[in-house]
Amino acid sequence: MGMSVTRTVLIFSAVSSLAYLALVESRQVHLGLIVPYSIYKDRDYTKMVSKSIFELRKAGSKLFAFRPNDQIHRIMMKILGTLCDNFAQNNVSAIVFMTNNELFGRSTASSQYFLQLTAFLGIPVITWAADNAGLEIRSHEDLQVHLAPSIDHQAEAMLALLRRYQWKQFSILTSNIAGHEDFIQSVRDKILPSRNPLQIENVVKVTMREDLFELKKSDSRIVLLYCTRTEGLEILQWAGELGLTGKHHVWIVTQSVIADPNDLAPGFPPGMLGVSFDTSLEYLIEQIPIALKVFSRAMDALLANSKGWQDSPGLSCNLPDLPDQDGSGTYKHYGRLLHKYMLNVTLPENEGRGPLRFHHNGELTDVTLRIMNARMNGLWEEVGIWKSNRNGDGLDIQDIVWPENSLVPPEGVPERFHLTIGFLPEPPFIHVTPPDPITNKCHVDRGVVCTIHNATRNEPIVQCCSGFCIDLLEKLSDDLQFEYNLVQGTDNRWGVLENGTWNGLMASLVEKKVDMVLTSLKVNSDREAAVDFTVPFMETGTSIVVAKRTGIISPTAFLEPFDAASWLLVGMVAVQLSAIAIYSFECVSPKETPPPSKSFNMSDLTLYKTYWLVWALLCKTPVHITSPCTFSARFMGSVWALFAVVFLAIYTANLAAFMISREEWDTYTGIQDPKLSNPMSVKPPLRFGTVPWTYTEHALAVHFPSMHSHMKQFNTFDAASGIDRVKKGQLDAFIYDGTVLNHMVAEDEECKLLTVGSWFAMTSYAVALPKNSKHYMSFNREIIEYKENGDLERLRRFWFTRSCNPMDDENKSTEPLAPEQFLSSFFLLFSGILLSFLILILELVGLSDYLPWNFHFWIDWQTRKDRPKSDKEKAHDAPKSKKLQHLLCQSRKCNLGKLHLQIELGNKRSHIARLAKRLEILEGMK
Repeated sequence: MGMSVTRTVLIFSAVSSLAYLALVESRQVHLGLIVPYSIYKDRDYTKMVSKSIFELRKAGSKLFAFRPNDQIHRIMMKILGTLCDNFAQNNVSAIVFMTNNELFGRSTASSQYFLQLTAFLGIPVITWAADNAGLEIRSHEDLQVHLAPSIDHQAEAMLALLRRYQWKQFSILTSNIAGHEDFIQSVRDKILPSRNPLQIENVVKVTMREDLFELKKSDSRIVLLYCTRTEGLEILQWAGELGLTGKHHVWIVTQSVIADPNDLAPGFPPGMLGVSFDTSLEYLIEQIPIALKVFSRAMDALLANSKGWQDSPGLSCNLPDLPDQDGSGTYKHYGRLLHKYMLNVTLPENEGRGPLRFHHNGELTDVTLRIMNARMNGLWEEVGIWKSNRNGDGLDIQDIVWPENSLVPPEGVPERFHLTIGFLPEPPFIHVTPPDPITNKCHVDRGVVCTIHNATRNEPIVQCCSGFCIDLLEKLSDDLQFEYNLVQGTDNRWGVLENGTWNGLMASLVEKKVDMVLTSLKVNSDREAAVDFTVPFMETGTSIVVAKRTGIISPTAFLEPFDAASWLLVGMVAVQLSAIAIYSFECVSPKETPPPSKSFNMSDLTLYKTYWLVWALLCKTPVHITSPCTFSARFMGSVWALFAVVFLAIYTANLAAFMISREEWDTYTGIQDPKLSNPMSVKPPLRFGTVPWTYTEHALAVHFPSMHSHMKQFNTFDAASGIDRVKKGQLDAFIYDGTVLNHMVAEDEECKLLTVGSWFAMTSYAVALPKNSKHYMSFNREIIEYKENGDLERLRRFWFTRSCNPMDDENKSTEPLAPEQFLSSFFLLFSGILLSFLILILELVGLSDYLPWNFHFWIDWQTRKDRPKSDKEKAHDAPKSKKLQHLLCQSRKCNLGKLHLQIELGNKRSHIARLAKRLEILEGMK
């Protein structure tokens, strides 16, 4: 099919455009092209399109045989109808949208509207726009690919300049230009993951001259400006009038401010920097072949890999989700598919300008921006380039003309300024020590020089200050580049509102006698209304400190190694059970072991003597006891003796811990404790106080007026005096700031102090500055950074490390032993009872004679084994069950007597045998 071209016009406000439609010979594939309207450039457009088509066909592309399209309406209100009646009805597969307009007015809004409609219809768009920020409204349905550098690229290049010259702090200025919020967010996103952290001091939207006062107040030296060229000239004029464009200030602007760098701009102060790219109409025309290549490559890949593409996908504004002929989805499915192939397009040569690739969000991956420098003649001169894919910061910079023809770049921070800082000493926040006696200077271990008010001489003296707040002040001084002198408050008061007038440090701040207060000054609502506090650097509350005292030994200390349940278990269970078991075994067992004496006496063990035996064994008392005669009873007695040994060992080991003096102290649940709220209810009345003219006293006066009235007579000059009076017993308790009290308790060498109860009136410490101080923002920002990076926590750990923890002794105090802590001894006792009961059973059934441990059987067997047997005895050794039955006695005493006689008879027979053997030996000698 031959090619013919008809010019069609689309009007966006004051901007006109030209549109084309393309198709494929075998399949209708349409492409919409929108370019800036120009009577003089129409021929150039046509020539460039024709040339591009020829080159694509020569390269083997199957696309692009053109036919004319109807005229598109010129009225902005007809944008929706135009898109639906022309592009939609012709079923365009994609749209190429190009504009170099930088007026950023109604045209931007109309462009946004048009592109949002294309996203709604699912039409991919290839854009090249100088007005890129206004066109970068992202959504999950966005189907754009961008051929021009985005606002993200410009923000990244501007931040690269900051890092190159080590400008860590900067402010952002914008107007109401389209996309200004996107620019601010882009800068914020890019400084968060940075290894070299940058800080945004201020974000100001400028619509009038007064808006720049906030910038002047922050004392910022580096400014990123994003607005139109006209707005930029006006803003910079106002900035010059306020002294914000001098030698120490650097302004870095975007492409929208520079616009055409060849145009004279005498209003721009020399030394400005900017990022720019070519936005001329000639350069725009050169982008048409690139756009067509992207579409051609994507469509070729789509047609080659997607068999489901239809000739007429059925695009409609009324039915945007109309199913396709194969029922596979909606038209938007094809738009997303084509957009996916566009993102995968790569043009290695890109007309000699390097490779062309896209991120997943449609932006270019390889971008080159020019670094521009405003010169004295009002022109912009290129002094370098920035490349997005270059290692490092991506910059290649030549000589730059700095403001006021300076040979070196500005430092980017305000000149060192001086502050007078008020304080009151309070360890560990601020320690005051005398200077070195030899050099009369403050060395590193002594801190920094500070001025202390001498009340006796009514003149200031020089001392050395150190502590948590001094280290914090030194870090602030290094980071914010200021010098200072420390001055103690003259009346040694923290500051409360008295009869409508502030006193102490608060009065110094309100009257602006000092520029800042950095000490343990606590925040409350009254103080916040009078001065400005930064974010807190530490939390605190009101606490109570008491002194430990040595107590007397309890009269019942000997009972404390075991608790009541343990004593009852031993006395009422173990003793009773053991005594009853021994006596029962003695009475029931049929076997008795006679005593070794020659004269045999029957056992006379009674229940009373059994209890005496049990208690004597338990207490290891050296008294006369009656031993049981039966084996089972004796075994049970041995088990009880072993239990007594274990029990006494445990008792003795723990008794020493309870027979020492204990430390005691008064316990209070907190400030709300009834004993403190009503001190007269205790006899004698409680004595407690605090430091007057402090946050603690003010809180007590508001919430506990009766307590406050009682404690006035016991108030002390400072916290150290109150602690000393508590240790001497002159006060029962001292109420003050919990953080300070915890530190003083930890520093007490004798460990005689203890904080008790919960904290009351929680508050915090913060840096205080006069109202509307120009330094507030910078100090507040630094405190926030210190909290986030852990600097405050490291200082806190260093200065608030506890050297004496009185709670350790309390946690390690000896507790009474519960029954479960010595169950093993009871297990031994009960096991012995069961074993003795088993032996008793064996004795009752008559089997004990055959047991190896039976003493009677053992003696009888040894006796018969040692003597020779006569013939009579051998005759008697015949089966003797009947004889044994005949010899059995019917009573226990009879059996014992008979056994004794048998043993004695055996001994005599052994003696006779030995005499007979000796007689034989004598006869043989003859």
